[in-house]
Amino acid sequence: MPQSPHDYLRSNGRLRRLSLLVLLAWKVTASDYSGDEWKLPPETARLKAGAGLETVQSNCFLCHSVDYISTQPPLTRGQWQAEVEKMRGKFGAPIQTNAIPTLVDYLTSNYGKAATSR
Repeated sequence: MPQSPHDYLRSNGRLRRLSLLVLLAWKVTASDYSGDEWKLPPETARLKAGAGLETVQSNCFLCHSVDYISTQPPLTRGQWQAEVEKMRGKFGAPIQTNAIPTLVDYLTSNYGKAATSR
């Protein structure tokens, strides 16, 4: 009959001591950083001004930074549409259906293939 993990640990003192050592090392390491405050650096990137900017800020920045938008290669309207729908459908972004056209218009106008000459 196979041993349970608990029986195995009890019968194998060496493995048990190693497990306790790992647990102790984790506890000591975790307590060393428990009082540290983690602060992200301030956001310095900015999106281009334009119609729909507020909608982008209120919908997109819940999940990711400005850089995620501004560093994308220039996309066509259809590609931006697919990106917004992917964020909503696959990644669960809380984007209202009626906000999608505004988001796509802004992204296409400011970060689309036609916007690369700006």
